[in-house]
Amino acid sequence: MQEKRALINVDYTNDFVADNGALTCGVPGQEIEGAITAITKEFIANGEFVIFAIDIHQAGDTLHPETKLFPPHNIAGTAGRELYGELAEVFQEHKNKEQVYWMDKTRYSVFAGTDLEMKLRARGITELHLVGVCTDICVLHTAVDAYNKGFNIVIHEQAVASFDAQGHEWALRHFKNTLGATIV
Repeated sequence: MQEKRALINVDYTNDFVADNGALTCGVPGQEIEGAITAITKEFIANGEFVIFAIDIHQAGDTLHPETKLFPPHNIAGTAGRELYGELAEVFQEHKNKEQVYWMDKTRYSVFAGTDLEMKLRARGITELHLVGVCTDICVLHTAVDAYNKGFNIVIHEQAVASFDAQGHEWALRHFKNTLGATIV
């Protein structure tokens, strides 16, 4: 039986990708734009569930644990939180389709404090394809949670990036060797 798939786009926003982004991975993030866009278009064209899981923070929030670790980023209502490049156009074109889902997330993993697992289970999804940034932070924590929830994981190597090249390479090995993910 073929797996029922979903694509999760993680945090591909101006703050994480643009040259002037508040917490940008810069060129590595910009270099995956074509791949992340093509994969997203393919999933949408196939009628598959596509999730845009986007980090959100509130200005001046001193209680969020990331406040001590990173500069303010993906602040609600700012241009930094908007999707980067061509992916923004793809989302705008397809955002009203039932299969396209925008969700806010407030932690590294798309599963932490959200109803995403219920949405996936209701659709019979068993295989999650992950793209976005940062490979060794939000993509990694999402993959770990997906593994612990029993989903099969596929990482699109040409569609993930980080500002930490060593962390990126470590995460790719971890996905494969520890989580049993398929790397394509």
